[in-house]
Amino acid sequence: RATMKSLQFISAEAFVSNAEFARKSLSGVVHNLFPLLFKASYLLEQGEVIHDLVENWPLVDFNLGKLLGATVDYQEDLSHRTCSVCLESCLTGLRDYVLNHPSPYVKRLKVVDLTGIKDVEVQFCECKKTTGRWARTQLLSKLCLELLVYLQQTQCNPGTSEISIDVLIDLFVTERNYELVAQALLKKCYCPLKICCVAFRFDNLALQKFFYIIKLTDPSLLRKLEIVHNVRLEMEHLEKLFNSVHFPLLMSLTLPARTFNVRRFTATDERMLTNIGEKMGEMLQLTELSMPFSILTGRIQKLLSPLKMPLKMLDVSNCSLNHADIAYLANSFHANHLEALDLSGHNIPDLYPSVFFKLLRHSSSVLRSLTLEDCNIQDTHVNMLILGLSPCQKLQEFKFLGNPLSSQALKHLFTFLSELPMLKNVEFPVPRDCYPVGITYPIDDANLCRFDQQKYERVTADLNLILLQANREDVKASTPLFGSYDAAVQETNNELGAYLIKSFKETLEKVTISLNKMT
Repeated sequence: RATMKSLQFISAEAFVSNAEFARKSLSGVVHNLFPLLFKASYLLEQGEVIHDLVENWPLVDFNLGKLLGATVDYQEDLSHRTCSVCLESCLTGLRDYVLNHPSPYVKRLKVVDLTGIKDVEVQFCECKKTTGRWARTQLLSKLCLELLVYLQQTQCNPGTSEISIDVLIDLFVTERNYELVAQALLKKCYCPLKICCVAFRFDNLALQKFFYIIKLTDPSLLRKLEIVHNVRLEMEHLEKLFNSVHFPLLMSLTLPARTFNVRRFTATDERMLTNIGEKMGEMLQLTELSMPFSILTGRIQKLLSPLKMPLKMLDVSNCSLNHADIAYLANSFHANHLEALDLSGHNIPDLYPSVFFKLLRHSSSVLRSLTLEDCNIQDTHVNMLILGLSPCQKLQEFKFLGNPLSSQALKHLFTFLSELPMLKNVEFPVPRDCYPVGITYPIDDANLCRFDQQKYERVTADLNLILLQANREDVKASTPLFGSYDAAVQETNNELGAYLIKSFKETLEKVTISLNKMT
């Protein structure tokens, strides 16, 4: 459906559509029209005009998310367009703002906020080329270093050195761009463009490098910290991090798989766990916590009870939680505030159905996202599940891949789901009856795709018909066999793949050496 545009926005589009004319005429444009012209240029992917608008930006702040978001003149939100032409023009325009303005003394720009950009799977820009979070990190770091070199080598206007612009950004560092970003952060005090890291994601990075670069950012500004793939952070390293670096504004923390990977806790392990819990308790803003694939049996209370703020998001998927853990969650002050919960990998129906449904009941007034993948939910549990989900009227997303449900059970469940008024996204499993008889759950990767494709498509059509008949075309139902879309993984998958192959090779070499020693 076409989004309505005001006459003023239509005029702005007409103005910027002729790039040569627009660039020549910018000096005569009143300042309060710059945001309007910027959004129109972004929509039409007029890179040269975007560059010149930013280079001559007359306002105190430049907030990309707000500029591209819904406005009175044009309601469509463009902040999910990570168009390369537009974003690269934007950043080079920022560099040239520092260099090329005739009078640095009248420059007003103090804050540039690049954090409002959203990386999504489907792009609608004409160029079809995106600049994701990793590439934005790379480009900004490169431009800052180039700017420093240029200022050192050239006789610039003396006022240029007085320019100081805070550039708020969500950084994403891997082994491949580590050196560049580390250099940019190390020298940021000398650069007119000051990189201010609001959120930081790390993948494929040695621990030593992680500890070095995290201290180069200003941790007191950090609101989100994601340590995700191939960073070998274990419990003692996490304790060291929390003891040496303070995160007063941290709201969201994601830890890599197996951070807590101790099957038999010693007294030292218990002390470390207690200390980590207390340190998290000092993070007075912490409301989102993700720690998948760790062994946390019987220890959730020790980790979470020191927290001062109730959690809004909790991911404890595949963490071997027991009845006491779920009971603590259900009775804790976190339960009434949980907006997103991931309990995947736990045999909920057999181990602790009653306390789980108590947890659902307590969080039902706010719960927006629920993930129960590989939880052994079978046909006999569907009525119980419907009963548990009934109070969750604000649920927007429900993911339950990997559960052994028949096509009939799925249809029954979808009939109920179509009645949840806020629901927008459902990820459902391939029905059990589409797989060969005797398939065991959880299904391994080798057998995951060995199902009757035609039968699956017929069932999917039936499920979509249920939604259609309930006037719920707004609900997206899908079966992403290998997990949901992750923009960061998508952008760096080549590096991630190379790292995994290298790790596998190293493991094989160690096994070979051990076998040779035995013979």
